[in-house]
Amino acid sequence: MRIGFIGLGRMGANMARRLLRDGHEIVAYNRTAEKTREIAGEGAVPAFSIEELVGKLQAPRAAWVMVPAGDPTRETLEKLIDLLEPGDVLVDGGNSRWLDSRASAELAHERELEFVDVGTSGGVWGLEAGYCMMVGGTEQGVERLAPILDVLAPSDGWARMGPAGSGHYVKMVHNGIEYGLLQAYAEGFELLHASDYSLDLGSIAHLWNQGSVVRSWLCELAELAFAAEGDDLERIRGYVEDSGEGRWTVLDSIDKNVPTPVITLSLMQRFGSRQPESYAAQVIAALRNQFGGHAIQGDETKPHEPVAKS
Repeated sequence: MRIGFIGLGRMGANMARRLLRDGHEIVAYNRTAEKTREIAGEGAVPAFSIEELVGKLQAPRAAWVMVPAGDPTRETLEKLIDLLEPGDVLVDGGNSRWLDSRASAELAHERELEFVDVGTSGGVWGLEAGYCMMVGGTEQGVERLAPILDVLAPSDGWARMGPAGSGHYVKMVHNGIEYGLLQAYAEGFELLHASDYSLDLGSIAHLWNQGSVVRSWLCELAELAFAAEGDDLERIRGYVEDSGEGRWTVLDSIDKNVPTPVITLSLMQRFGSRQPESYAAQVIAALRNQFGGHAIQGDETKPHEPVAKS
């Protein structure tokens, strides 16, 4: 099958490579031309504009978008909707919000295009291990993509969730769960690191994967991380970004009155990780000094006497 791939980042390029290995024909485009040339050297047909990519696909076409969520995805999809023809399939395989995918599907259907949203998990390991794919769209549109999905995913590694938007909705909740799992592992390993014993955290991570109820791929990755960086992780700053799905999960849980305390607190912890100094903690320290005369740790050259009420 010939398919166009737009976006050759860490996941998009490896997905294209996995398809090339299986004999599929890839027409590849990336905003940065050197990445297009790189994948062309591995067998893909290069395109240096979206117009060129569409021109190199035969009807009925299939075009897969793997660019950052938000405006980059929206702008790319809108351009493709203008260029594609009735019967073509348009795929958003990035981390778009499910509401955006619904809106994109409506635009596509107005032009008689099939729109498929694919929530994709697997990261940089997907090239060899395959990608878990949560798919939304009509049965006909998803069936058209089955030869591609069968190669990208491991056995039983993809499924249709429902109509357009459902794939990205399930992927959003998946990532919310990931936030909570990461936070739980992080807190546990921090406690082990602070213990009175001289513990080998990499060995513990390995041990836990031998039949323990907390065994998981994330725990396997913890073993690899400790082996690469050492137990103290001295080279790594504890600054944790978020790509949006955790926020969307929390907001949706609020809208639906569903309590998600673990996911919500794990998101808050990420925000806290980015602060060189906690202003909230400074306020608490200042108030404790005011009402109880508690000592303040800080610039010792400046007095910190409580201010008397007038």
